[in-house]
Amino acid sequence: MTILETIRGPRDLKALSETEIGQVAEEIREFLVHAVARTGGHLGPNLGVVELSIALHRVFESPTDRILWDTGHQSYVHKMLTGRQDFSKLRSKGGLSGYPSREESEHDVIENSHASTALGWADGLAKARQVKGEKGHVVAVIGDGALTGGMAWEALNNIAAAKDRPLIIVVNDNERSYAPTIGGLANHLATLRTTDSYEKVLAWGKDVLLRTPLVGGTLYESLHGAKKGFKDAFAPQGMFEDLGLKYVGPIDGHDTGAVESALRRAKRFHGPVLIHCLTEKGRGYEPALAHEEDRFHTVGMMDPLTCEPLAPSNGPSWTSVFGDEIVRIGEEREDVVAITAAMLHPVGLAKFAERFPDRVWDVGIAEQHAAVSAAGLATGGLHPVVAVYATFLNRAFDQLLMDVALHRCGVTFVLDRAGVTGVDGASHNGMWDMSILQVVPGLRIAAPRDADQLRAQLREAVAVDDAPTLIRFPKESVGPRIPAVDRVGGVDVLHRGERSDVLLVAVGVMAPVCLHAAELLQARGIGCTVVDPRWVKPVDPALPGLAAEHRLVAIVEDNSRAAGVGAAVALALGDAEVDVPVRRFGIPEQFLAHAKRGEVLADIGLTPVEIAGRISASLAVREADHRDASAGTGPAAGRSGRRAGTDAARARKAPAGRQGAAGRRVDGEGEGDGKRGTGRQGAAGKPAAKTRVSKEKPE
Repeated sequence: MTILETIRGPRDLKALSETEIGQVAEEIREFLVHAVARTGGHLGPNLGVVELSIALHRVFESPTDRILWDTGHQSYVHKMLTGRQDFSKLRSKGGLSGYPSREESEHDVIENSHASTALGWADGLAKARQVKGEKGHVVAVIGDGALTGGMAWEALNNIAAAKDRPLIIVVNDNERSYAPTIGGLANHLATLRTTDSYEKVLAWGKDVLLRTPLVGGTLYESLHGAKKGFKDAFAPQGMFEDLGLKYVGPIDGHDTGAVESALRRAKRFHGPVLIHCLTEKGRGYEPALAHEEDRFHTVGMMDPLTCEPLAPSNGPSWTSVFGDEIVRIGEEREDVVAITAAMLHPVGLAKFAERFPDRVWDVGIAEQHAAVSAAGLATGGLHPVVAVYATFLNRAFDQLLMDVALHRCGVTFVLDRAGVTGVDGASHNGMWDMSILQVVPGLRIAAPRDADQLRAQLREAVAVDDAPTLIRFPKESVGPRIPAVDRVGGVDVLHRGERSDVLLVAVGVMAPVCLHAAELLQARGIGCTVVDPRWVKPVDPALPGLAAEHRLVAIVEDNSRAAGVGAAVALALGDAEVDVPVRRFGIPEQFLAHAKRGEVLADIGLTPVEIAGRISASLAVREADHRDASAGTGPAAGRSGRRAGTDAARARKAPAGRQGAAGRRVDGEGEGDGKRGTGRQGAAGKPAAKTRVSKEKPE
């Protein structure tokens, strides 16, 4: 049995000798390499915090002492030391989360894993303990990459204001977030890292002066008063001390004894302390250290010896398609520039940066700044493309609204990892963007269904110079091309059934799901028209006219059902007085547990079988309602009577011979195949007048 296998909780660490601590660190690294290679996950960051995690749990008493991780992807070792060593289903359904999880352990606090938040959490926890008179320490471990976020500095400003409130900040400085950390703070920390000798110089000077007869002691006391200025000349950690934080470091983050010593000193101090730990991302695993791009920040399932992937590639990713196309656009247009927030490689901008190094900016983990800077770039005559993960754009909502949209700036936002991401869990699903952003005036949102549409819509987006545009796509491989059979207005028609019973509106990557659902419905005798609106905000004027030709409208989106595309379509139908029932299929209003994307979609009902079943049931209920309303006349007569009355009323309001949106004659008479004979849009794209509004029943 290994030493690691004997550790069931933090207390088991405290009895280990120095030699045993070194051995368990080696065992942890070996475990991580093989365990994460089997499942995929964040490998490099966790290899870098082994000794730091051990020291934290030897010095502090978790969970009484609260240890916070920013970001949470560096918490694997923490999990192992708090009784969670079954990594067989890491990030899989029913297995351990890739981030801290309160459901898993009382030792975990912050689950969101959106960077730069831990210091704010720590400030609040420390204040709560002070107010309640509770004992215990609060320790926030924050990566140097997370320190590039503005929220971290807002928190530091508040933490430093309370000189008597104990709080320990551990800066895990590995010079990286994903790629090497950039910016002024990174340069400051680099200066601290490269001036290890100043403490030795200071100690030598003290020794010499104190041994100098007569004036030595007095001279030392005078110079000691100027110590801060002397230290600043060698290493400008005065920035932290000027804020009111006691600074300790730099410390070798892989020397457990040194880290423990620094933590114990900080523990005794009755005020805020910052410990600066130098660590190496990918420590102990040569393939990671040799991978300059991101030191194996995240890996898929792979052979730990050869690092070859175990799962075959399913083709090019959405990210790679975007990355290639933005380079082509950049070659054609010198005004197109790019911005990202510490994710140059993950969002596909690496090739653009290589080709146009002077036209791309990585602003660090600072999405708010990215949006505002983009507004400035647009006002200066350029067209910025801001590429971030969908979940992280939530942070920049106010800036998109008030700085970009209000000023009608031509900025294109590209959202990677939109919709259900799966294994990264609740905080990384990009399921809110099409809901949150519905309220932004002038914003246009595109959801491409395949690679060709992504290329086309990206070009359409950067052609807009008087309003913000946004394109979203998921974290997965691009599927096959899905051709359109027709276009009505700006809406692509992907399939026309023999009957026009259901208008199935497929949002982006849900197109294959909807096409399959249409096949299942056709087998039940229900005809479907499947359309892709392409640009989902604003709702295309042709859509209400198409809806009026059908008995039911169903919208399927990889986004929250609350206030999403389905809600926008229902509102548009109501405004056009198109009286067709609406069914919305999307992500429920809840935080989704980690699992594979397909498993999550199945759990929430976004599968062809589930969608077809619910649509079929909705139509059956409607038919039953008609029969009840016309009791005694028979189902067919009841339906005919109701349709005839409705169509006659509409015929009195609309002139005969009007052309529908699809170019077919609308004469006010019901069509025998069940199509809605009236309410379609005219050739000019304006909806015909109606007397009733749409009836929406959420699914």
